[in-house]
Amino acid sequence: MDNAKPGDLKVEKWNEEKDGKLSESSLEQKLRRQGYKFIRYDFPPGMHFPDHTHGVSKKDAILRGQMKFCMYGQTVILGPGDMIQVPQDRVHNATVVGKDFLVFYDATRDPNAEITKEELDSDEN
Repeated sequence: MDNAKPGDLKVEKWNEEKDGKLSESSLEQKLRRQGYKFIRYDFPPGMHFPDHTHGVSKKDAILRGQMKFCMYGQTVILGPGDMIQVPQDRVHNATVVGKDFLVFYDATRDPNAEITKEELDSDEN
């Protein structure tokens, strides 16, 4: 387990050995295995999402492009294969950076669902 504290940004990185080559279908399969339903979005470079919250906890997953993501007063650049948990009602913002469109999955699941073994295993890497 890493030394992340509550409030730390924690990026789940794509593991090609475990998850296979990153593709639309492999990312969707991973999200499904983790118990998520999702919607795919394509956003142009420069698109900005000012401070906002969501009424449910969710996971953001990046297929292509890059997104600057800010939460807890911290900023990270997410790229292909990266995923990040966004807790319910937590203020955050994001901007598509670079010259490429962002291909992005907005993933949610039943708030009563158990954490999957796969997610527990990824916490230990």
